[in-house]
Amino acid sequence: MIATAEQQKKGMYENVMEQFHKTADTMHLNPNIRKILGITNNEIIVHFPVKMDSGKVEVFTGYRVQHNNALGPYKGGLRYHPTVDVDAAKALAMWMTWKTSLAGLPYGGAKGGIQIDPRNYSMGELERITRRFTYALGENIGPEHDIPAPDVNTNEQTMAWIADTYMSTKNPSERSQNQHVVTGKPVGSGGLEGRDRATGYGVYLTIKLWHESKGETLKGKTFIVQGFGNVGHWVSRFMEQDGAKLIAVQDAHATLFNLEGIDVNDLFEHSKPRKGSIKGFEGAKEMEPEDFFAIPCDVVIPAALGNQITAANAHKINAPLIAEGANGPTDNEGEAILLEKGITIIPDILCNSGGVIGSYFEWLQNRNGELWQLDEVMLKLQKKLTEVFLKVEKMVDEKDVDWRTAAYMLAIARIETAYIQRGIFP
Repeated sequence: MIATAEQQKKGMYENVMEQFHKTADTMHLNPNIRKILGITNNEIIVHFPVKMDSGKVEVFTGYRVQHNNALGPYKGGLRYHPTVDVDAAKALAMWMTWKTSLAGLPYGGAKGGIQIDPRNYSMGELERITRRFTYALGENIGPEHDIPAPDVNTNEQTMAWIADTYMSTKNPSERSQNQHVVTGKPVGSGGLEGRDRATGYGVYLTIKLWHESKGETLKGKTFIVQGFGNVGHWVSRFMEQDGAKLIAVQDAHATLFNLEGIDVNDLFEHSKPRKGSIKGFEGAKEMEPEDFFAIPCDVVIPAALGNQITAANAHKINAPLIAEGANGPTDNEGEAILLEKGITIIPDILCNSGGVIGSYFEWLQNRNGELWQLDEVMLKLQKKLTEVFLKVEKMVDEKDVDWRTAAYMLAIARIETAYIQRGIFP
């Protein structure tokens, strides 16, 4: 069962700080750099009123946490979810700093969003909420300062509203220069072809590369996916195309199982008119949600929310590989159990980094006034992700550490080098 809002919030910031300090100890991080990276640069909270369809006014709270920009502008998603608060945003912003650094991008980390359940609002209300949030953030975002992207419950439409609102605050002659204030926009509004599938493709590719390193292919492999949103859908599609079989899927509404395989396209078509819900799909049977992670398979893909694999259920997992499609789906206690069992975890900052790499390509496309074709984008994505995967794999072998520690060491070392070379102002 996908964890409740309180369970998701609880411990996320503690998790990321514990991971950071564990890595800092392992790599003997410069103590001054440890102090800097252990805090966030800015924590922005905005309260803003919006008129609802009924004529009543509601006041919303929005957040944007900017963790570190030593390597470049802040970059990270905006999510619309009841679990959004300062601590959750701080944790996610720090993960974004590591993710962008590991990928070799000229970005720092940020995260934020609005504490709402978007299912409770009409499309018109969501548009007004988004535009008012953008206006409230003001100069705290910008194409060379902090570049938001889609996250949980936000999409290309959300990004189009943000871009339009932000650009409307500029002089007409400057508007075209500010299109890259967000990434993940619709293709017709400056978006990148392939950005929609970039995160899911990255999850699939890291799974494929891990199996190839063992002399195996994905043909005939079985996998289960938690969360059938953008990431869960696309990774399932790519896995299926490569011969793997989806045997179970879980979302907030249902847990489905079919040992013969679940057709990914059929499930997607079923879920579309139901706001993404998989409930009622006839191509699989419903099962008890608490038994989901116990299903024997080759790959477990948590692609929903944080803190899903914990000490309470990690012992149930019966697969050699976990590929983290979500951010922070495994807490530290759960991870310790998995590593003790000999299970490999491809960490979120590597596994789902295809999204931010795709965002970087979109940012470059807008910045340079270019238009990239889908084939070109996917080729660049494959090359970049493979390069990063091989670096982490090499670190795992050389330092005899788990994959998360190896990825963190590479990410933090790059930022440490930047501070040492540049010095601390003044």
